[in-house]
This record gives sequence, C-alpha cells and structure tokens, in this order.
Amino acid sequence: MWIISRKKLVEAAARHGDLAAPLDAWFRVAKQASWRSLHDVRRTWAKTDHVGTCTVFNIKGNEYRLIAWVNYQSQKIFIRHVLTHAEYDKGGWKHDCAGD
Repeated sequence: MWIISRKKLVEAAARHGDLAAPLDAWFRVAKQASWRSLHDVRRTWAKTDHVGTCTVFNIKGNEYRLIAWVNYQSQKIFIRHVLTHAEYDKGGWKHDCAGD
C-alpha cells in the first residue's frame, strides 16, 4: 500500500511520545500490505473498523485511533487523523468520513 502522508504519523508521534513505535509498526505493516478489502486488513490488523467512508485502526492497544481513507483498487491509504481515544470519542473527525 502507498501511504499518504507519513507526515501526519510523524506529527502525531511528536505530540505523543509513546506513539512513535506503534505508528512505525503500523506504517511498516501497511506499507508491505496488499489489502483488497476490510476483511484483508483485519487478517493483518485485527482491531480495524469501517466508520462511514473511513477505516479506523486501533493503535497501541486501544489508546489511539488512526483514521484513514483506504482505496483498495489503487492501493493507497490516505491518513486523515491520528487521535487519542478521548479525541476520537468527541466525534469531530466524523464529518471527514460522512461521504456524499
């Protein structure tokens, strides 16, 4: 998969010192993956769900959420947000996943 953009992962790791290693692990796994569906994603990253048009990955146990658009056809992952569980629960990110 092609991940757009790693910059959001680096910024999130800078904000949350305990997040660098888990995000790096996610990046390495996703970069090598060739997912064709959410079912494929869950074989590799079990704690993943669809919310609207987005795919939500649980990172570092259940402490963080990585929210992305995944285009299985083009093999691209567009990172939208990396949030703490508390930020995720507020729901402000959901407008990005509402679709049309």
